[in-house]
Amino acid sequence: MADRRLTPANGRVAHVSLKGQVEADRFVAGEPARVAMPVADLLARPGGPRDRQVLMGEGVLVLERHESHAFIRAEKDGYCGYLAEDVVGADRTVTHWVAAPATHLYPEASIKTREVFALSLGARLAVVAEHERFLETADGLFVPRPHVRVLGDWADDPAAVAESLLGTPYLWGGNSRAGIDCSGLVQAALTACGIDCPGDSDMQEAALGKPVAKEGPFRRGDLFFWKGHVAMAVDPDRIVHANGYRMAVTYESIAEAVTRIEGQGEGPVTSVRRF
Repeated sequence: MADRRLTPANGRVAHVSLKGQVEADRFVAGEPARVAMPVADLLARPGGPRDRQVLMGEGVLVLERHESHAFIRAEKDGYCGYLAEDVVGADRTVTHWVAAPATHLYPEASIKTREVFALSLGARLAVVAEHERFLETADGLFVPRPHVRVLGDWADDPAAVAESLLGTPYLWGGNSRAGIDCSGLVQAALTACGIDCPGDSDMQEAALGKPVAKEGPFRRGDLFFWKGHVAMAVDPDRIVHANGYRMAVTYESIAEAVTRIEGQGEGPVTSVRRF
């Protein structure tokens, strides 16, 4: 059975690439668009549970607009689901990404003005002008220069990116500085380094890196997988992960995490994978 998270079809509509593979009332090419809110929930169904989140400026392919929701496929990882229709904005060329754990957009090029809203690591922006301390966006807002980079100017240490989010609250399905889960943390860290990364931990285990011995020795950046959980090594003895035990992004020794998670009845490490 096709994985609904990665299948751009809902019965009423399906992407044209699925003709002959799924049943649908109509097949469409879809309409490119961009997320127009700082962070938005990507839902399993309209009014249903959150699967993941999408961030300002991220690209989506809109396959259908129906009953105040848009059925979309996310550009960054192919994840399919529903967004509130008012979250979906016009497509535009984005030029920069937020490289800090979080930043603010201001109505003027001054830190003394009241911020318009906050953005999280990974958000995309269309920059149209440069000022001494700020970059100006296509919406006439201003972002601090130290907090953003040009697309393609990626970070080079996924573990350092993950560590920059230490203390972020745990949020099931979260992908932002306001709240993040284990797979969201890994995706944020890898995407910031220009590495394609699926959205959920089971997809990540299937797609990322190559397997290495579960007994070690371990290297910075190694990914540890359990059933339903993922963590990243920061050195041979410690991991950083978003976890429900501490309800935050925290460090933990590898040995303690392995013992604790198995003791909670959630099973052993299923694999360790390395880039």
